[in-house]
Amino acid sequence: MTAALTKPALRIGPYEVDPPVVLAPMAGITNVAFRRLCREYGAGLYVCEMITARAVVERHPGTMHMMSFDEGEFPRSMQLYGVDPATMREAVKIVVSEGLADHVDANFGCPVSKVTRKGGGAALPYKRRLFGEIVRASAEAAAAEGVPFTVKFRVGIDEDHHTYLDAGRIAEAEGAAAVSLHARTAAQRYSGQADWSHVARLKEAVTTIPVLGNGDIFAADDALRMMAETGCDGVVVGRGCLGRPWLFGELEAAFQGRPVPEGPRLGEVARVLRRHAELLIEHDGPDKAMRDLRKHMAWYFMGFPVGSELRRGFATVSALDELDELIAQLDPDVPFPADALGPRGRQGSPGKVTLPHGWLNDPDDPCVPEGADMMHSGG
Repeated sequence: MTAALTKPALRIGPYEVDPPVVLAPMAGITNVAFRRLCREYGAGLYVCEMITARAVVERHPGTMHMMSFDEGEFPRSMQLYGVDPATMREAVKIVVSEGLADHVDANFGCPVSKVTRKGGGAALPYKRRLFGEIVRASAEAAAAEGVPFTVKFRVGIDEDHHTYLDAGRIAEAEGAAAVSLHARTAAQRYSGQADWSHVARLKEAVTTIPVLGNGDIFAADDALRMMAETGCDGVVVGRGCLGRPWLFGELEAAFQGRPVPEGPRLGEVARVLRRHAELLIEHDGPDKAMRDLRKHMAWYFMGFPVGSELRRGFATVSALDELDELIAQLDPDVPFPADALGPRGRQGSPGKVTLPHGWLNDPDDPCVPEGADMMHSGG
């Protein structure tokens, strides 16, 4: 295992993040229930699922419910998505002036076609002037209340259109408090392997604010290796914690130089799953909670010899008492399997990125793409 690192503490604005670990916002995953479950294992910064700026400005009821934080959660971290500097400025102003969050991040890394076809997400940093105007407007609005504004992006659109070095320098110049890089292009989506050398290059280019690395952090040792190999100031963990909220406890131990605890036995996994269900019910009520919980089942039981019939039962569970009956059929003494380590979550296949017509013609065109603002939060 890689030795614990001795680096200055990660600071994002006024906040010290120790260990230097950030939970990536994931649509349909990082709601208040999942964030609380992860926080019960270790410290760090836990970001809520993506919120669209337009939905904040128009105070969409569903979005306002998503902007929920646990009573003990601090700093409260929110990620916004937007393509219009004026809308982003107004959304950030609402968030910080009304005390809805303590840290605001911006999403310029989403590779999903419904986002990139409108010039948003990972497509937007190609438009350098527009990107800079969004960062400046947002950072200024956040700074008015002493709230740090950060930016997350990818390597670029594809191998022919890398944008991350320009994006890092622009974000630094326009007032961002930190930048995070997912070391894949939008064309890669989540396939293949993240190229951490890009994180190292970004760290060399951005010198006055923290640089965080994201991509293929599936174990505590991965986080230590990324920081050792790239010199980055912290790591962002996404798919690696799906069905494994205890990963944050393993990360905390690794960064403090303590032995990383062994993975939990099946009985403990079942307890965590039951706790997850309780927290979801508390936030969303039983019907929505149980529907939401189903997507987590395959991740929780990844690698365990559970059996196809029980797996089908967990995948269709509709009530808490039904969940308890299924859990009672598990063997609690089954040890954590080696097959449960490594990549998890969506991977998909690489493909061409869908862009607005003529998007690549002029990287300095500051015009906001027509119809690009979305009302739907969460990705």
